[in-house]
Amino acid sequence: MNLAFISHHECHDHHMGAHHVEVPERLDAIRDRLIASGMECLVTHYDAPLATREQLLHVHNAAYIDAIVAASPKAGDVLAWLDGDTAMSRGTFRAALRAAGAATLAVDLVMGERHHAAFCAVRPPGHHAERAAAMGFCFFNNVAVGAAHALVEHGLGRVAIIDFDVHHGNGTEDIFAGDERVLFCSSFQHPFYPGTGAHATAPNVVNVPLPARTDGAAFRAAVTRSWLPRLEAFAPQLLVISAGFDGHAEDDMANFNLREADYAWITRQLHDLAARHAGGRIVSCLEGGYNLSALGRSVSTHIDELIGHGPGAPACP
Repeated sequence: MNLAFISHHECHDHHMGAHHVEVPERLDAIRDRLIASGMECLVTHYDAPLATREQLLHVHNAAYIDAIVAASPKAGDVLAWLDGDTAMSRGTFRAALRAAGAATLAVDLVMGERHHAAFCAVRPPGHHAERAAAMGFCFFNNVAVGAAHALVEHGLGRVAIIDFDVHHGNGTEDIFAGDERVLFCSSFQHPFYPGTGAHATAPNVVNVPLPARTDGAAFRAAVTRSWLPRLEAFAPQLLVISAGFDGHAEDDMANFNLREADYAWITRQLHDLAARHAGGRIVSCLEGGYNLSALGRSVSTHIDELIGHGPGAPACP
């Protein structure tokens, strides 16, 4: 069974200025790498739908959603800055709806057993978006929308959200802290943006702050010690991944020293966990990753492991 690859051309229409690192070319780098690696034949492409207001209301306040609508520029040459590094262009609102909608479609596909796993190649990212605040390049919390959709529409009682972006998933924690139906695990550089996560805020939160220059060995040891036992005990019915690749050694947005092999390793751990407890069901959503070459290679590796190929296995027949 191949992997669902969900994206939409409107995700290219979100812009935050000429020198901003979160650019449409990120999605092109991923698509180009899948083609170059021969993995294109192992994915089925889907267009992301627009998230509905009802779906957004599962995780965001109505007043916040209305504020995002009101802030959306009407002219093509205008940027509306919501904080120092998060801006809306004319195409941002629909791109953000597509990004959140991708997560709901991904959940529907894996829960309907059309695919065991799905990857959402979307932007803007989402894990910094809190219940009532945009920040860190994020407007709607895509993984939170997807997880809530699984809880509400599919009746699941245990959803695990795993965030290995180099920045703490503060928005996801804000939304789900204290919700016993969700186990949230986040690893990140600390101290670093957004400055949160040093301590867990609720029993269902497993934060793993790691120092600058953390390498693959230290990352794997921390995950093995802190995440894996909690995930095993939780026995999730669905895994949702905030897949950020800005901890790569070639990405100068942060100071981690991870490589593709480290992303392969963590994906393999989650793939195996999903096979034991969740019928293999995994939804992964793109978060960070700003060095285009490293991003393309890392996502390709991540998808290969989601499909279930080990190191050295052929990509296509």
